[in-house]
Amino acid sequence: MPLDLVRRLLTPLRDPVATSRYPEAAPLLQFATRGMPEIDPALCDGSGECAEACPTEAIELGISGAIRAIDAGRCIFCSACVIACPKGALSMGSRVELAAADRTELIKAAPPATSVRPLDGQVRRQVLSRMGRSLHVRHLDAGSCNGCDWECAALLNPYHDIQRLGIDFVASPRHADLLLVTGVMTRNLEEAARRTYEAMPEPRLVVAVGACAISGGVFAGSPEARDGIAGVVPVDVFVPGCPPRPEALIEALLKAIELGRASRPEVAAARPE
Repeated sequence: MPLDLVRRLLTPLRDPVATSRYPEAAPLLQFATRGMPEIDPALCDGSGECAEACPTEAIELGISGAIRAIDAGRCIFCSACVIACPKGALSMGSRVELAAADRTELIKAAPPATSVRPLDGQVRRQVLSRMGRSLHVRHLDAGSCNGCDWECAALLNPYHDIQRLGIDFVASPRHADLLLVTGVMTRNLEEAARRTYEAMPEPRLVVAVGACAISGGVFAGSPEARDGIAGVVPVDVFVPGCPPRPEALIEALLKAIELGRASRPEVAAARPE
């Protein structure tokens, strides 16, 4: 193993980091973190090899063969397109904050920055102001590989510690404000998903976690699953990734909170301009 790589891996052990300050501070990403592929149009020769290599058909080509758009809801950040590009027009980015309230916002050549990072010290107050209490989240696995589920579980570890923001996971949908769904929505779990959603009190929110929950991911087209969860339960926020990092999940939860505030006139009216 290269000495430089060993040093990078040992750095967190020598210099441990306290609890994350995200979203009040920028995310502390590992050096090998993969995000959305980045495009240099000047280098693209229109060969289309990137689209052929993509396992989820996330790349849309124009008439000339050049990349028109990349669907972040399908992209699994596998780097197959980067490897296949003969001119080096594609490179792996490290941007993970890609959550969007509209599915169409994820289909762009370069999704715009949509940071929901509040000013320092205001995150918890923003959460509590939604209903005057903490945000309760119910996680539902609708047929995932467990990659996204591990990232959801990481939100509760000592580093990310999502409870510091006034957000917590609950065991019953009857206690939940928000449904966090992972997986492709298998046919066998459709009824369970509907019942879980219907058991939640109003106003209720839904976040689709990962490429599988958004579009079916690598399993899209399977007769045993839906291509995402939107056909079974309404989705308020989509968070791309395979799997999304904890910071991406926090961003999605904050976006959902903003939607909840906007849907409640008494809360929206109380917000400062």
